[in-house]
Amino acid sequence: MQDALEDFFHYLTVERGLSPNTIQSYKRDLTQYKSFLQQEASISNWESVTRTHIMQYLHNLNDKGRSVATIARLLSSIRLYHQFLIREQRASQDPSLHIETPKKERKLPKVLSSDEVDKLLNIHAKDALSARNKAMLEMLYATGLRVTELVSLKVSDLHLTMGFVRCLGKGSKERIIPLGDMAKEAVELYLEMGRGELVKQKRTEELFVNHHGNRLTRQGFWKVLKAVAVDMGIKKDLTPHTLRHSFATHLLENGADLRAVQEMLGHADISTTQIYTHVTKTRLKDVYRSYHPRA
Repeated sequence: MQDALEDFFHYLTVERGLSPNTIQSYKRDLTQYKSFLQQEASISNWESVTRTHIMQYLHNLNDKGRSVATIARLLSSIRLYHQFLIREQRASQDPSLHIETPKKERKLPKVLSSDEVDKLLNIHAKDALSARNKAMLEMLYATGLRVTELVSLKVSDLHLTMGFVRCLGKGSKERIIPLGDMAKEAVELYLEMGRGELVKQKRTEELFVNHHGNRLTRQGFWKVLKAVAVDMGIKKDLTPHTLRHSFATHLLENGADLRAVQEMLGHADISTTQIYTHVTKTRLKDVYRSYHPRA
């Protein structure tokens, strides 16, 4: 069973071009699935898996208190894997075929107000690290990049004269995103007074580096964001995705086209982007209730 899994992970890497983080997620999901089948159902080959086994697994997850969103994600991984087995002629049927995905409640993303963004980005670039932090946060809000995309940027991805940045997103799909004047100025300042001091004599292509001159990690960025939020007096519990959500919401609030926002965010399906239209409607209702005399 493990050999077939390894072939599947190779397929995701080579043929699908998925990121290491996404592949690691599939590995966790399917290794857990395989362990259940072997230990609880005494399954020794993938051909023996039935719909009943998968349902037992999903019920087991539910009994352990796993969220609907987690169970839905695990089922998605299982489906893709069984489809792979059929395509590779390692199994003759797909036991996941008629299992319904559990309905998950769609939570509206948390966003910052424009005033809160201004407060967060009001960083005084007095040294190399503060210049880097300002450049990173300005760029994240200006472009809506995912954090993995941000820390993966190379200096060569910048086109400051033309005012845009090149990004490789999920599935190695390239997109070009405009860079606003304030973000452009912050990045230029970082390149002039910060990056060289951090990199020192090292040869590295990464745009954003840590104090050792190595590529900044996602975890490193998270720590930076938390520290800056505390310093700037932001009370909300921020995640790296908060600025991405704020980027999309503020664009739509100011009249941006939904398709354009979808392209900048790198969403394959516009229904994913439409969640931000619900956010803007909710915010409009809040404003109405707060200020209309007969609300």
